[in-house]
Amino acid sequence: MSTASTLLNAIIAIILPPLAVFIADGLGGTFFIDILLTIFAWIPGVLFALYIVFSRKSNTQV
Repeated sequence: MSTASTLLNAIIAIILPPLAVFIADGLGGTFFIDILLTIFAWIPGVLFALYIVFSRKSNTQV
């Protein structure tokens, strides 16, 4: 992903964390973990989503 799309995904992570995780990592375990974190406490969901957005290898260009 380019820098602009990573920045856009980070903004999405603040507004709707599960969507950002889905975009960065797809439909998997991290997506469902983020849904649970967001339901129980919104801030941990946002922090987890930002971690996924900035740490995944899918953010590098192919």
